[in-house]
Amino acid sequence: MKSLAELAAIKEKMQNKVVLREGSSDVRVVVGMATCGIAAGARPVLNAFVEAVNGLELNDKVTVTQTGCIGICQYEPVVEIFEAGKEKVTYVKMTPEKAKEVAEKHLKGGNIIAEYTISNV
Repeated sequence: MKSLAELAAIKEKMQNKVVLREGSSDVRVVVGMATCGIAAGARPVLNAFVEAVNGLELNDKVTVTQTGCIGICQYEPVVEIFEAGKEKVTYVKMTPEKAKEVAEKHLKGGNIIAEYTISNV
């Protein structure tokens, strides 16, 4: 059994991730977490986005959240990025590695990675 101090430390560490997912900002990263998405590996993709956004210190600009079925199961894991005043970008067949790259290049740098989008499958 963990001590009260250990549990408090775990709570504090995880608090940032929970707040990140619940926030509201100009950029929203939405990961499809229906059964098909989870089976295809969406959970590690979601975690990779949360960690990357945290690591890149984008917490005040980017919200990472999850949704149910996006409707294109054959392309799971699917991630949609919504930016104020811009068209939605849909990334498909995502992996944790691709998620980190999208966070760096798209969320931080502003450059869409076209080869990972639905328009290129």
